Amino acid sequence: MAGLKIKRVYEAAETDDGARILVDRLWPRGIAKEKAGIDLWLKAISPSDALRKRFHGHPDDWAEFQQAYAEELKAPEAQDAVATLREHMVKGPVTLLYAAKDEARNNALALKLWLEEHGA
Repeated sequence: MAGLKIKRVYEAAETDDGARILVDRLWPRGIAKEKAGIDLWLKAISPSDALRKRFHGHPDDWAEFQQAYAEELKAPEAQDAVATLREHMVKGPVTLLYAAKDEARNNALALKLWLEEHGA
């Protein structure tokens, strides 16, 4: 999706990142808030603690995680966060930030795919 990308929060901020939005429920380890370059932290759009913990030890359950996460994104609090995210996307580029080590299977990628399926 043009204007929406994902990046590990540990990677340096770049000028083309646009709005840097953290989409994790927990603050990333070892990152000082002053140096993080995070414009917004949308905890409500992140997977629940239960889902995060269940998936953490089972990366092969990617499809199951995506399905369960999509269900969680239907909750009113998550929908409010999605609306906020979409407001930022209208203004310009957005980079979804995540802390997970797995760059191929993480909540930011699942969220990006979900947004693409839902017309964002």
